[in-house]
Amino acid sequence: MIRLSDLGQVYIVCGGSKDRFKALYWDGQGFWLLYNRMFYLERTWENLSKQERYQLRQEKLKPLMQEFFNWCEKNKTTVLPGSKLGKAINYTLKHQETFEHILLDGNLELSNNKAKRAVKSLVMGRKNWLFSQSFRGATVSGIILSLIETAKRNKLDPEKYLNYLLQKLPNDEILESDALEAYLPW
Repeated sequence: MIRLSDLGQVYIVCGGSKDRFKALYWDGQGFWLLYNRMFYLERTWENLSKQERYQLRQEKLKPLMQEFFNWCEKNKTTVLPGSKLGKAINYTLKHQETFEHILLDGNLELSNNKAKRAVKSLVMGRKNWLFSQSFRGATVSGIILSLIETAKRNKLDPEKYLNYLLQKLPNDEILESDALEAYLPW
């Protein structure tokens, strides 16, 4: 199993946005069933440990994803690139490597809908943040709000978590990625 910290930044594209892939349902070849099967498997593995989820992804999800990408590759020349189906296929193939990041770690999720819901409160208040005094202030606000939402997602009290970080981090002499990993909420 690959640790996320070994990868640096890992990007995951939204596989959960059914709007982007609705056009694929109408291909007449049951592609939508394959797409739904990937999400069904993920839902059934929801309560498993990250190691078990990683193993099952290698055994079952990886072949399904490969079939998904093979279908897109095979059909990209048979549809108009400007059609909904053509745009969905091009998007999928353009981001194939990013979609496959889900196979690297059992902690990752196929859909980013939880992350979207977490930042919804931030989006709702974005007009308030347009008036940050500086770019650095806006950046710090974004970092703090990300820490709060991450703490919530990991069932921690955000206020206690931020207090803990503010008490411990300034006293650490070495602030490298390995040392910082000990402070992550998971």
